[in-house]
Amino acid sequence: MLTKAFIPYSGYYSSPFSKWQGSLANENSIVLGSQTAEKWLETKDISPDIFDYLILGTTVGQPHMFYGGPWASALIGAQNIPGVMISQACSTSTTCIFQAATGIETGTYQTAFALMTDRCSNGPHTIWPNPKGPGGQVISENWMMDNFNNDPWAKNAMIQTAENVAKESGVTREECDDVALRRYDQYMDSLANDRKFQKKYMVPVNITVSKKKTIQVAADEGVVQTTRQGLENLKPVLPNGAHTFGAQTHPADGNCGLIVTTKEKASKLSQDSSRDAQIISYGFSRAKKGFMAMAVVPAAQMALDRAGISIKDVKVIKTHNPFAANDIYLARQMGIDVNSFNNFGSSLIFGHPQGPTAGRSIIEGIEELADKGGGYMLFSGCAAGDTGAALILKIGA
Repeated sequence: MLTKAFIPYSGYYSSPFSKWQGSLANENSIVLGSQTAEKWLETKDISPDIFDYLILGTTVGQPHMFYGGPWASALIGAQNIPGVMISQACSTSTTCIFQAATGIETGTYQTAFALMTDRCSNGPHTIWPNPKGPGGQVISENWMMDNFNNDPWAKNAMIQTAENVAKESGVTREECDDVALRRYDQYMDSLANDRKFQKKYMVPVNITVSKKKTIQVAADEGVVQTTRQGLENLKPVLPNGAHTFGAQTHPADGNCGLIVTTKEKASKLSQDSSRDAQIISYGFSRAKKGFMAMAVVPAAQMALDRAGISIKDVKVIKTHNPFAANDIYLARQMGIDVNSFNNFGSSLIFGHPQGPTAGRSIIEGIEELADKGGGYMLFSGCAAGDTGAALILKIGA
């Protein structure tokens, strides 16, 4: 259990998430994420000099990624601090926030910035020399597509892990469609009243198209309208499977950032110190081979146990749900209503840039929890390699 690490209320942001091969497809994600963070700090009148460490979360290779954390530190204006890079697929944000919290807890640093950014679009094509290959033929890898379609250990695609869980636990196509429609309706709640909820944390991104043209991406790009009939008309992705393209997430591009600091410093940086979020505990797990969607449950339970609470004590639950079966399995195992969590959106609907995905959901969870008067929030999500990670946060005494 952690006691010293806090996220100041409104001490975070997320960019909109842009669809795969959309408006952000040609931007170096580390540069774009850093520029977005720098502009956000300016609007908050927060000097980057307050940071003594930066944690960069990114998973898809970008030019100059070798310099990672220190490069991002300099780009946000914190030129005199070091940084480290963390890559843990879909659990990247969760682990970045926990590592920042651990640094605060141990007194290693006082104020850290966790910057998570990725661009799934136009992913790199890696080539390794292979002198022993026929005619010196190289070894090549499409960074995104090859790894989405083949776990080198489990020997299956991401979608297959979800179908394995669905088959073993008896999750039906109809249940997956029901959850997909519910999650879409929840996302639409975040757009009500001129996107009032989203505008609490979402900042626009400016893209230079040419010397004479700049475009602004102010809202999510690529969310597909979901209807009951539309879902029913879709074919399963795999033969006889439970998931259609409407019941799984889509690759995207985007970034987000959070300040993690001491209670005293959080109060000074906060828009409302009564809404500051304390980072309480972290959980992790690895499910059996080829059953990634199951990993959300033991990770969540570890985080709950370390916080000394039960699922009944949690007021807000957010998940990374690349497949509808994730949420159905979690709800069954933990004895909760699958329709009761992921209010205002989830990655199933707004997309999955990998590194920042969990970060955005955690930010949304903080806002929802603050509006409900405080209490405990649980975030849990699966990640490549049949792993999972979870966080417990708390607002109020």
